Amino acid sequence: MKNLMFLAVVLVLAGCAVSERGEEGSQASGGITLMTWNVHNLFDGKDDGFEYNEFKQSAGWSQEKYLGRLNSISAAIERIESRPDVIILQEIESLKVLDDLALSMKGGYSYSYFANNYGAAVGLGILSRLPLSEVKAHSITIGGQTAPRPVLEAKVQAEEGEFVVFACHWKSKIGGDKVTESVRRASARLILRRIKELWEEEKKIGVIVAGDLNENHDEFFRQGASTICALLPDDPDCVKLTVNRQTDFIVISGNMPPLPAHFPNETIVLFSPWLSDLENGSYFYKNKWETIDHFLISDQFFDNIGLEYKSALVVNFEPFVNNKGIPFSYNARTGSGFSDHLPLLVTLRTVVEN
Repeated sequence: MKNLMFLAVVLVLAGCAVSERGEEGSQASGGITLMTWNVHNLFDGKDDGFEYNEFKQSAGWSQEKYLGRLNSISAAIERIESRPDVIILQEIESLKVLDDLALSMKGGYSYSYFANNYGAAVGLGILSRLPLSEVKAHSITIGGQTAPRPVLEAKVQAEEGEFVVFACHWKSKIGGDKVTESVRRASARLILRRIKELWEEEKKIGVIVAGDLNENHDEFFRQGASTICALLPDDPDCVKLTVNRQTDFIVISGNMPPLPAHFPNETIVLFSPWLSDLENGSYFYKNKWETIDHFLISDQFFDNIGLEYKSALVVNFEPFVNNKGIPFSYNARTGSGFSDHLPLLVTLRTVVEN
């Protein structure tokens, strides 16, 4: 724990970098767009001892291959019409990778923060045109298990007001759904605790949870409606199972605003675009779509003040998908493709007062 706590402090102090490109993006048109994307193992071209085997120089990985992949990713992002102002990335090796990506794109991504557990091959990070402050990395341990990645928290400072983003990459299901669920629920518990603490200080501050949560929006029903999952719908069956107590699960809803319909009034409920605006999925596994990448949005973005939720989008078009319409995964041998996940976008509009 000492190492993890020390890591969190270092990340907060050393995470910021400056890009030299000019600013452009959706904010100039009166709104903010956020993107989350698991880019699937984006390593730089140097060995530091923690890389996966296929991304070591002894396996043929090189600086040239890294730069080629970096440039193709940045070019793909720049083809998105609603150019993201805040980019949350999973499975990147280091802060250097974030900074290299920022410098390869137009738009002045002047703020970058990265977090990982000591000795981990990959971590997660945030790139932003907008100022970020009060950045924290939260490590998570439960029952002797440490979550593979921390939760990265940052306050985004927009002209219309501040809001908080939690960048996440929760534990995968490798080892079994039920065996690994407790670690994902521990991540949900941490986020719930932080939301409560934030709202005790400033009730009106909006919160957005973003990233690869390794859990479908309908996981509860996929698991036979008999298991408490880290994400639960606002459903009567869930209320019975949890005995009305929200401890280590996030309740999600497609209602706008996402106020509790079946759970008690004090329950924290977040809006999931998968229950309203999005279709199919962002990850294709065993010939089925999964919805494991998420934006979860608090009710402050539905009060017709400041920044408001406008829309969400799965980036399911070329070059992010192949000719079969599924994610165009990266091939280290050929240098083609991007990731086995598709990016998600959320756009916030600015409410203009009369």
